[in-house]
Amino acid sequence: MRRRPADYRRPVRRRFSQWIWALIGLFSVAGLVLFVVQHNYHEDRVEQPTLEKNARREHISRMGLNFTEEILSATSLARQLAEQITLAKAYVIIAKEHSNLQLAWEFSSKIRNCQLLLSKAAMREEPITFEEAEPIIKSLSALIFKAQDAHYDVATTIMTMKSHIQALEGRAKAATIQSTVFGQLTAEALPKSLHCLNIKLTTDWLRKSSLQELADEKRNSPRLVDNNLYHFCIFSDNLLAVSVVVNSTISNADHPKQLVFHIVTNGINYGAMEAWFLGNDLKGSTIEVQNIEEFTWLNASYSPVMKQLLDADSQKYYFKGSEDLEVEPKFRNPKYIYLLNHLRFYIPEIYPQLEKVVFLDDDVVVQKDLTSLFSLDLHGNVNGAVETCLEAFHRYYKYLNFSNTIISSKFDPQACGWAFGMNVFDLIAWRKADVTTRYHFWQEQNADRTLWKLGILPAGLLTFYGLTEPLDRRWHVLGLGYDLNIDNRLIETAAVIHFNGNMKPWLKLAIGRYKPLWERYVNQSHPYLHDCVTS
Repeated sequence: MRRRPADYRRPVRRRFSQWIWALIGLFSVAGLVLFVVQHNYHEDRVEQPTLEKNARREHISRMGLNFTEEILSATSLARQLAEQITLAKAYVIIAKEHSNLQLAWEFSSKIRNCQLLLSKAAMREEPITFEEAEPIIKSLSALIFKAQDAHYDVATTIMTMKSHIQALEGRAKAATIQSTVFGQLTAEALPKSLHCLNIKLTTDWLRKSSLQELADEKRNSPRLVDNNLYHFCIFSDNLLAVSVVVNSTISNADHPKQLVFHIVTNGINYGAMEAWFLGNDLKGSTIEVQNIEEFTWLNASYSPVMKQLLDADSQKYYFKGSEDLEVEPKFRNPKYIYLLNHLRFYIPEIYPQLEKVVFLDDDVVVQKDLTSLFSLDLHGNVNGAVETCLEAFHRYYKYLNFSNTIISSKFDPQACGWAFGMNVFDLIAWRKADVTTRYHFWQEQNADRTLWKLGILPAGLLTFYGLTEPLDRRWHVLGLGYDLNIDNRLIETAAVIHFNGNMKPWLKLAIGRYKPLWERYVNQSHPYLHDCVTS
């Protein structure tokens, strides 16, 4: 095949492709420049709010500084300063004991500087800076080294602090004993108003022969020995307290005329008791008041407590105090051998014709009708009482000395304790079991106070061991004389509330929350009571 001449051949397209590549390159460079510009602009917009946010967070953290946490932090300068202050205070005491007053003054000055810096940091709510703390830490450290060079070393510091601790413990113990003694004196003291009331009533009793004649007439009332009635006994020398017990029992009884109250008091208060109850409305109930000094059968040859009252050692222990500081003052309280308190163990002898009685302490308030107590089945037991072993410390081992073989061989240390203050006594079962003889035995065994030390209750726990019938807890709620946190629902449902403890409701130190429960049964309308309170 023949080739065409050169003039007739197609033109080459090389120039056209070069222009295309040039344009593509130009567009690529422009796009790259545009991308870089846009990226930088976006980063600027993102970075600016982030910096502002971080700055704001830093400001907030500074404003919300918790200085307590700063002090507790192991790495903070505030913690280091606080620890140096503590150590410096110890050296102040040591320097003063060694009569180095100059060193003590220097330490005190540095301590004030540290405290000033800490208070400033707390007020401005910012941590202490190194520049602020460094000069104080260095100067205080140098002073501590100076104290150590003066032989105020760690061993000396420990011995000095130990002696201070022992001295403080001794002072605290002495203060506790003194507080206990003062508390007992306050609890036992008769308020001026009650003393006034007793004097006025006693004066009436001595001057008005009509009162004595009326008392003689009622003394032989057949109601006093009628076992178809409901008999209550109260042994006390506190007139107003007894009046509240009687008044609250009568006020809440369904049939007050069926109630008989047997009161025993001492010779000093006998006339006042008689005058009070003869002159008050008792809603048909019967009151008998007796003088314990007329119980001629209750003498030292029969009663161990009477024998202890006449014993010189017992009188010294209970009435003159003891030089033995190890013996707590509460153990030497004379009320524990007060004959009226022990009279509860002689109820069958005092009332030989009665079959069942309810014993009430003078610091209780009755809130329900108690006559149903007399129909309770005690299952042959002598004593019906509310148990108190819901708390572990009311078991036998807390009251009695189980290291003594006489106790440990006869009693269970985990046996449940119970409460005096509201008790049902079956006097037929009492006489059959000869309970009073058991009481005498344990009183004689404890003449040296080695079986128990405190109160009437331990003697009762031993005497009525195996002879006590547990009652429903709602019959008797205790603790209103010391416990501030008794449940209101428990108080409201209780038949009897008991102000056991030192904070008796007739005293100024009574617990204000419970006092109205007692005051509502005080006969405020009696002219003598009004005169004595206001005078």
